[in-house]
This record gives sequence, C-alpha cells and structure tokens, in this order.
Amino acid sequence: MEADLVGTSDGVWSAQDTKPSEIEEALRDLLRQRHEESDAFVPARVLNLVVVTDREWRGEVQNRLDRVGRFHASRTILCAVEPRRETIDAFATVTATEGDDVKPEELSVGQEEVILDIGERHLEALQTIVDPLVVTDLATLVWAPHGHSKAVDALMDIAQIVLLDSVNEPDPTSAVKRAKELAERAYVVDLAWLRTTPWRERVASTFDPPQWRGELSKVSAVTVRHRPDSAIAGLLFVGWLATRLGWQTSSMVNQNGSMQGSASSRRQDVKLRLEPDPSMNAPGLAGITLET
Repeated sequence: MEADLVGTSDGVWSAQDTKPSEIEEALRDLLRQRHEESDAFVPARVLNLVVVTDREWRGEVQNRLDRVGRFHASRTILCAVEPRRETIDAFATVTATEGDDVKPEELSVGQEEVILDIGERHLEALQTIVDPLVVTDLATLVWAPHGHSKAVDALMDIAQIVLLDSVNEPDPTSAVKRAKELAERAYVVDLAWLRTTPWRERVASTFDPPQWRGELSKVSAVTVRHRPDSAIAGLLFVGWLATRLGWQTSSMVNQNGSMQGSASSRRQDVKLRLEPDPSMNAPGLAGITLET
C-alpha cells in the first residue's frame, strides 16, 4: 500500500502506513530543502539516538529529550509502541537554529527527529526498520525507558551504546545479569550507577587527605540506605568500594527487608548492609555510613 503522504513543508514530513525506505527518502529531501534555504545550514553529526517507549509515554519522553537542549542527539528516532498496531506511521522533522540565535558568520546547526508509531509485532525485527534511518558512521545509542528488551536485543547489531536503568529490573540479580549481557555487545551506561556518583565522590574526597587514608583499612561496617526500588544502586556502590579497597565479598542475602553480607579485607571482616528508606522520593541512595 502506498504511503498516505501529508506533505513536506517547513522541514516537516509525515505519512501513514509507510515503509523505512520512504522515511529515509523523506529525510534526504528535508535535508536537501534545508540546504537550499540556507547556505549556513549544517546538519549535526555526533550521535544517533534510538528510543523505544510505550505510545502513552511518548509525550513525556519527548519533553525529557527537549530539555536536553543543545546536547540533543544529531538524529533522534523515537519508536512509540502500540500493542495491536499493524502498520507504521511516521513523522519527521529537521530543525535548525535560526533568526537572532545565529550571527551572519555562524553556522546554523540542524537536528533531525523521526517519530515512528509501531506495533509490538515490529519489535523483533526493529533493526530492519531503524537501520536505514540512522546516520552511518555515527555512534548509535539505544534507550528503552519502559522495558522492551526484545526491541533492545533486536537493535544490538547497530548499537554501540545502551542506556539503561537497572532500577527497572525486577530484582538486583536480574539487573546485574541484564547489564552483563548487554555489556558483552555494547558500551553500557547505567543510570543506577550514575546516581551513585555523588556518593562515590564524597567518600573519595573524605579519605583523600593523607592523614585520613589509613582509616580506610579500619572500616568494619558499611551501611547503605536507598529508596526501596534502588537496591541495585546500593549493590553497585558496595561493589565499587570493595573493588577499590581490595575486599573479597560474599553473596548478599535478604533478611527482614534488608540485604546483608560481608567482605574480607586484609585486616578484618567487614559487615555490609543495604537498608531501604521509604522516605526517599527520588531513585538512588539516601545515605551511607562507614564504621571503624
């Protein structure tokens, strides 16, 4: 069936029941149109971003991406999934800085966005849809904020980077397993790990002065408090600390709502404890206690 084209004007194109080849051609036409409109136009060529999300969350995800501002990906492909959809609808746009934001001697840098309304039936073969749309020779980052592991797996042959949030996995064991699987095929950026950055920096800076470094060998217990759904962030922090200090850790076990374990240092055993903190609103860690 031929695509029901709405048309191309002002850097915008859309179609119903379309095909990847038609979307690719439309993107080329939009870029050509922008070049004809302005000699200063130059498309950004840094990163492809492929986002897979549920259709009802599309607006929220778009708002989050818009807030990135000038750090926006060069080409964003947003796949909005509807359970029973059989066809592909597409919307494509090429935007650029214009007017007072661009001085005569400056370039007008363009960014491209493609929104695909697809069905669950398309996920296992999503690479065949997305591959023609990414800019070749650019790194491609894949992000699926609401699961859709089948879609992520289908895109691994064209992805170099995967953005994930281990907090979304059902339990820490599954989170570590999933991250490990993805890390074998791409560079993994885990938001759960990034949320521990301020805490890792605080601990490192606390013991950075020479007169305090010796206290690290005297640590006898570590307690990490976290939002109830963020135990994986606590585990990642403990794992980082153990690696940096050369501890040998045992398995963590659930006990009365908390996770407990131990580690062996050169000097003594270290008690490890992860405690959920229901008062914590944002995902991540609420506090850390080191005892000597």
